[in-house]
Amino acid sequence: MQDRKPEYLKAYQAWQVQLQALHRVLLEGESLGPPKLKALLNREARVKKRYDRARGAVETLGGRVTSRESEPYL
Repeated sequence: MQDRKPEYLKAYQAWQVQLQALHRVLLEGESLGPPKLKALLNREARVKKRYDRARGAVETLGGRVTSRESEPYL
């Protein structure tokens, strides 16, 4: 599990950066033109998938397997 921890932490931090940028637009009213908004949404989605894969690898190694029923939004 230790060898996957840095990968997980890097993916989590990258997702948080994109999520904060998205929150600035959606919650705080930061203005972005349509092409930049689309790019931001695509980046957040890509980075979130990378985070989900890294989290799944860590959870599986740690003895916990997440089911779709317990977390339906994955």
